[in-house]
Amino acid sequence: MEQDSKIVTIENTSDIFADVQSIIEQTRKYAYQAINVAMVRRNWLLGKRIADEELQSTDRAEYGKEVIRRLSDYLTRQYGKGFTKSNLYQFVQFYKLFPDIFHAVSGKSQILSWTHYRNLLRIADKSARDWYLNEAVKEVWSARTLDRNIASQYYYRLLQSQNRAIVKDEMNNLTESYQCDRLEFIKNPIVAEFLGLAQNTDLSETKLETSIITHIQKFVMELGKGYAFVARQQHIKTDMGDYFIDLVFYNYILKCFLLIDLKTSRITHQDVGQMDMYVRMYDDLKRTEGDNPTIGLILCSETSEDMARYSVLHDNERLFQARYLTYLPSVDQLKEEIEMQKEVFRLQQEDNKLE
Repeated sequence: MEQDSKIVTIENTSDIFADVQSIIEQTRKYAYQAINVAMVRRNWLLGKRIADEELQSTDRAEYGKEVIRRLSDYLTRQYGKGFTKSNLYQFVQFYKLFPDIFHAVSGKSQILSWTHYRNLLRIADKSARDWYLNEAVKEVWSARTLDRNIASQYYYRLLQSQNRAIVKDEMNNLTESYQCDRLEFIKNPIVAEFLGLAQNTDLSETKLETSIITHIQKFVMELGKGYAFVARQQHIKTDMGDYFIDLVFYNYILKCFLLIDLKTSRITHQDVGQMDMYVRMYDDLKRTEGDNPTIGLILCSETSEDMARYSVLHDNERLFQARYLTYLPSVDQLKEEIEMQKEVFRLQQEDNKLE
């Protein structure tokens, strides 16, 4: 990757305060870019070396697993954090998806941070991945902005929308706070690990969410395992504000309420805390004698390890856990349903565009 070869310089003006501030800002930016490029290059080279090693074996899959396991143990002992098996797999995937990043890059291009690329690795669709990459560079998206836009299917919604300005304005408003922190990159724990430092007709998101909730409602009812539909967008009023639970069911086999909340971005601790509040409030306000504890289920629109999480089963209800798992949709079922509905949603918008 070609870098700006000019050493930071400044011409004196009559304002010494503006001059020294410019020097600090320019040198800081230069340092960030240098660290960033070095980290991305290291991860790409590690991925390439591991991929080359895999080619030496006829049983590449098993050999690759063993190489990564041994490397992870060795590198962690030598350098500490940052070299888990998961990270090493990501390095290999990075090299395979971006094989020419350091060979055919325009001098006008800019290498994104490793956090940006790690977000891009989640996208299977090459067209979408390339688009997000180009937009992140052109619009100078922060890593958090890119992460949110991927999770909310910004590319597909924008592509199919008849009024792109509405979708774009919504995105800019929702990610405005993510764009303000100029120190975001250097404060990233990954950077500390790399340096060896200690760690200190518009398709708005609302319409996407509504579409998925509609299909999830049908999906749960079609399971036929004792579900009765109770409410959608059920209003809960507290002294902290108003809340709306996306879906509420009652299961007459389990004898308990099931609360479902959908998030169009990655799950957070705040989401889990909010669901825990819903569960406790429902137990207090709705649960009657003979009912088992309410169950809360959080869904993300993006497939990941954290796709579905059940709230902690509080009190002493261990005897019911097996039954909960039997009658509730499994994580795999939920992943398949969300992925299918994302595809259905996309195809529906394509059909609408052709009409």
